Amino acid sequence: MSEWLVLALAMIAVCGVVLVVQVLQQRRIGEDDDPSETPDVIEYMTMMIGVVYAIVLGLAIAGAWEARSAAEDHVRNEAQALHEIHERVRVYPADVRDRIRADVDTYVSHVVTTEWHAMRSKGELTDKGARLLDKVRHDVTDFEPRNDFQAQAYQPLLDQVTAADDARNARADSTGATMPGVVWFGLIVGALVTIGMIFALQIRRTRREIVLAGLFSSLIAFLLFLIWDFDAPYSRGVAATAEPFLMLFPGAG
Repeated sequence: MSEWLVLALAMIAVCGVVLVVQVLQQRRIGEDDDPSETPDVIEYMTMMIGVVYAIVLGLAIAGAWEARSAAEDHVRNEAQALHEIHERVRVYPADVRDRIRADVDTYVSHVVTTEWHAMRSKGELTDKGARLLDKVRHDVTDFEPRNDFQAQAYQPLLDQVTAADDARNARADSTGATMPGVVWFGLIVGALVTIGMIFALQIRRTRREIVLAGLFSSLIAFLLFLIWDFDAPYSRGVAATAEPFLMLFPGAG
């Protein structure tokens, strides 16, 4: 089932629950009840709870989006470092150059196919990917420069291997969920309290207010889904992709 279909069903369900509860509550109330008698302190508390929860939601969305952007940067940095290795070895002898380029291509092909699938389904990198990158590292470090031109290219190549390894480690650290469980607990409890305050305000005077209460509840459900979707940068709907690898290594896919 599509994640967006799940979102639509969840929003409809939340809106429906709020509307049904409000309608049932309205039927139980006598005609002489006056909604304007709601104490001012309840209105003040409702306002403060809504403001505080809105701030928490905004911070959670910003944090999840920042984690997703960082995940994209890790992929971009790794792909760029490998591309630099692929191009800078042109000054090496033909046999060494071809071997390093072949090993880089093999590693990139593994990342965009097998490893990316493992990241999405299991939330982890593969051991084979680590071995393939180690092979690239050994190819670069084991070569002994034979002239000044090759010697000048040697250290920058080592730096690019280190950059690729650092980016891979960072990618491994960001494959799972980034939002702690205690934050999710606070977000869900806050949503229930915020929606529950609707009933404390006795919103049942007009059909328009009931509809607005349902839409407000659906908005909270949407924002929570948005945070959940951003929470795993590589494995959900709005996820970081392997596009940087495919752009720099068109034959990898």
